[in-house]
Amino acid sequence: MIAFLVRRLMISGVVLAAMSILLFVLLQVMPGDPAEMMIDPFSFAGNREEAVARRREQLGLDQPVVVQYFRWLGELLQGNLGYSFSSGRAVSEVMTTRLSGTIRLMGASMLIAVLVGIPVGIVAALRRNTAVDYTASFVSLLAISVPSFFVALLGIYVFALTLGWLPTAGMNSPGGTGLWDSLRYLILPASILGFALAGPYMRYARSSMLEVLGQDFLVTARSKGLSRLQVVGRHALRNAMIPLVTVAAIQIPSLFAGAVVIEQIFAWPGMGRMALEAISARDYPILLGFVMAVAILVVVCNLLADLAYAIIDPRIRIGGRA
Repeated sequence: MIAFLVRRLMISGVVLAAMSILLFVLLQVMPGDPAEMMIDPFSFAGNREEAVARRREQLGLDQPVVVQYFRWLGELLQGNLGYSFSSGRAVSEVMTTRLSGTIRLMGASMLIAVLVGIPVGIVAALRRNTAVDYTASFVSLLAISVPSFFVALLGIYVFALTLGWLPTAGMNSPGGTGLWDSLRYLILPASILGFALAGPYMRYARSSMLEVLGQDFLVTARSKGLSRLQVVGRHALRNAMIPLVTVAAIQIPSLFAGAVVIEQIFAWPGMGRMALEAISARDYPILLGFVMAVAILVVVCNLLADLAYAIIDPRIRIGGRA
C-alpha cells in the first residue's frame, strides 16, 4: 500500500508539473495584454505606450516566459500561487475568500446527485423493462442532454419569477445569517447542478446493477433463502459500487465546469465566477491558480477512488499481488 501511494504521488507530481508548464505557456500566447487592460485609453493623459511598458515591467511581463515560470514556481513552493494583476493580492488569499461558496455549492450538488441518481438507477435495474425503468432512462437522458444554463433559466422563471418561492441571485439576503436564509439561496443552484450530475449516476447505477444481478453468486445467495433486500443490499449493491466510484472521481472536472456556469447565472460568489472575472480582466495568476487547484483536486480524487476500490471489494489488492 505504501509503495503504491509513493508511486502514485510521484506520477501525480510529474503530471501536475507538466500541466503547469502547458497552462503557463498557453496563457502567455492568449490574445490580449494584461498591462493594456489596466491603462484606460480614454481617461489616461500622457504617453500610453510608455505607461503600458512600465506596467509590464512592474508585473514582470517583460521577462522571458521561462523566467516568469520559474518565478511563479518559486512562489508556489513557498505556499503562494503568485499575485493578482488586478488587485495585487495573493492568489491564495483571493481563492480562499471564494472557496467556501464553491464548496457549499459543489457539496450540496454532489449530495443531491448521489441521493437521487444512485437509488433511481438501482430501482430501474430491479424493475427492468417496466414503466419505472423507461421513466428513469428518459430522465437520465434529459439530465445529460439539456444544458445546465437552460435548466437554470427555466428554474429562475418558474420558481423565482412566477412562483416567488426562491431568490434569483446571491448567497445570502442582506443582513441574513440564519440557516434557512442560506438554504433558500442554495436550493435552486444546487438542485440544477445536482440534476445534471444525477444523469450519469442513474445510467451507470442501472447498467452496473444489471450486470451484477446476472452473476452466479447472486443465484447462490437466493438459493440460501436470503430476502430480496439482503441479496440486493448486502451482495449486489456492494459489487456494483466500483463503477460508481470511478464515475464520482471523473465527474469532478464536470462539477467544476457546471459550477462556473451556475455561479455566473446566479451571481454566486464562488471560484467559478472568480475564474470568469479573471478571464475578462486577463488576470493570469488568478486563472492559473484556479486551474491548478482543479487539477490537484482531480488527482487527489482519483487517488482516493483507487483506495476506495480495495475497501469496497476486498478481492482488489492495491500495490501488491492478489
